[in-house]
Amino acid sequence: MSAHAEADVIVGVDIGGTFTDFALLKRATGELYIGKRLTTPDDPGRAFLEGIDELCARAGVAVPALSRISHATTLVTNAIIERKGCKTGLLTTAGFRDVLLMGRESRYDHYDFRFDRPEPVVPASLTREVAERTLWNGEVRSALDLESVRRAARELVAEKIESLAVCLLHSYRNANHERAIRDLIEREFPQIDCTISSEVAAEIREYERTSTTVLNAYVRPGVKQYLAVLDEQLGARGFGKHVHVMLSNGGISSTTIAQKIPIQLIESGPAAGALAAARYADLLGIDRALAFDMGGTTAKLCCIESGQPLRANTFETARARRFRRGSGLPLLIPVIELIEIGAGGGSIAHIDQLGFLKVGPQSAGAQPGPAAYGRGGTEPTVTDADVLLGYIDPARFLGGDMRLDRAAAENAVMTHVGAPLDKSAVDAAWGIFTVVNEAMVAAGKRYVAERALDIRKFTLITFGGAAPLHAWYVAKILGIRTTVFPLGAGATSAVGLCIAAPVIDLSNSYIGALDGMDWQRVNGMLADMETRAVDMLKAAGAPAAEITLERSVDARYSGQGYEIAVPITGLDLIASDTAAVIREFTQRFEQAYTRRFGRTMEKGAIEAITWRVRAAGRNLPLNLKTRAPAGDHAAAARGSRRVYFGPAHGFMDCTVYDRYALGAGAQGQGPALMEERETTVVIGPGGTWKVDAYHNLLVDY
Repeated sequence: MSAHAEADVIVGVDIGGTFTDFALLKRATGELYIGKRLTTPDDPGRAFLEGIDELCARAGVAVPALSRISHATTLVTNAIIERKGCKTGLLTTAGFRDVLLMGRESRYDHYDFRFDRPEPVVPASLTREVAERTLWNGEVRSALDLESVRRAARELVAEKIESLAVCLLHSYRNANHERAIRDLIEREFPQIDCTISSEVAAEIREYERTSTTVLNAYVRPGVKQYLAVLDEQLGARGFGKHVHVMLSNGGISSTTIAQKIPIQLIESGPAAGALAAARYADLLGIDRALAFDMGGTTAKLCCIESGQPLRANTFETARARRFRRGSGLPLLIPVIELIEIGAGGGSIAHIDQLGFLKVGPQSAGAQPGPAAYGRGGTEPTVTDADVLLGYIDPARFLGGDMRLDRAAAENAVMTHVGAPLDKSAVDAAWGIFTVVNEAMVAAGKRYVAERALDIRKFTLITFGGAAPLHAWYVAKILGIRTTVFPLGAGATSAVGLCIAAPVIDLSNSYIGALDGMDWQRVNGMLADMETRAVDMLKAAGAPAAEITLERSVDARYSGQGYEIAVPITGLDLIASDTAAVIREFTQRFEQAYTRRFGRTMEKGAIEAITWRVRAAGRNLPLNLKTRAPAGDHAAAARGSRRVYFGPAHGFMDCTVYDRYALGAGAQGQGPALMEERETTVVIGPGGTWKVDAYHNLLVDY
């Protein structure tokens, strides 16, 4: 029996900055159960375990009977941004101790003389050099002096480091010295956790590789402990398997891999949401979609083409300026490419020094949270504005489990926004609502325009706790005609965890011009990566028969500074006719280059830089059902509520529907409100809505 046939009941848990989302999917029946509760920042595992217990009880499933638990977490992101990782040291090649301090030796803003840069997580005082030298082609110029390693390690241990990063020059080409250092550390200093760059990012560019390695070392002891405790606590509840973890590339993995390279978890939550949106786009035959995920702390946008989210092989974290590329710490990891802005339900509104209304990026988070939560928050947030505008029913927040304080929301909005601007509470709330929406509109336009695409030809796929309340405004301003709200939109990222396939991405830099390439060596290197990737997927539970392999290479014209991805799956690199191999490679490169830049260079030698392998298991099918009768929507109406839609419409009476009681085929006109336990879909004036066969809510304007 296949592993997928055994996977009858799957749970997905996404820990966000404000809320932790849950989804339980019964694959045999297609029944979906959704949950949401406040994140517990002091102990994220507490909300995780309590939510699973509650969800299983509601679904009538015992925890030991669960087939799989998949998890996404902000643990890695928070540790880096808040600088709460462990004390970490760095060993590097003699003469290169200042790589992290020098960075790229460039300014991300040429006109700002007071620009900020994020400080490296490993200071110069905890960086040591070791005697060795490997050349660019892998040749050893100076053998590794193990005594210099011992001496440096003793000094760092005396500084009470908990973790050690090792990044030697050109170790992507020859990793023997790094492996020897790791073996020595594990043998003579077993109390120190050791990360070597050749196992984390075997790629060129010394600064980026060093940054990735030290950040992995910085968070690894904490992630190891967290996942070990989580497994132990679930084991005490009778769950006898390891938790699966979502990686930033949109695939799930075993805890073994997550504990070894935890830096790949940095975008696990957003990746799960983008993956789910891509599955819905594929299911509905949508060629181009924009995934819009807005939670309590941030909003994320991801472009989806032909049922696949855009991907990248680099990422920046802890940016000194949120939208400035180059202002953060670089990472060489595979990620789903998205744009993230500080606009969530908990984003705080304030008046700046010039008297303008601003929203975010500061967030009230889960503690104290928005003023309406009644947990001590006094500053106005987007959620407080949504309450005053009528989009959120204070008595039904989280299905009535958490009642909101409308008076507290009004007091916060008036004190910090309304009174300073001489506006009423409703006008001030509308100002907060429009400011945060316009920030997302601007981000969406820029994100799509950078890809030379027309955003009006996209479909908006909307999910998260806050996005369904704001999508009607965002879609209309962007000129997007159709918006899709999946069933359980408030926790779609958790649904993505339920259906995700195991995926492993491996890479290795081997640089050379095509006419001088050692194709036998390249093919052997790719075959070795494929073997390792398949072994990892098997360890994560993927049946060998369901694993697919893809090959690609980052290539460029000689003299260029950056590369483009070129697919080479199916290309026989060791064919007897080498000239034919080069012609086929060149053709694939030029096709990829033309798609990206619209033209090719007439005369330019091509260089291959970094070779990549992607191994993926099979996605689980998405077949959601509700107990609602087809076409019935009158019985789903639970009354009406007055809602504010701006100065042009004022307050309007809106029919309020129970979203889960709407059957396939139900349809109607806006304005209307569709209430889930975890969110509310707001349909503005002029909108028409219907429920499709997959129980998605489709809204057209």
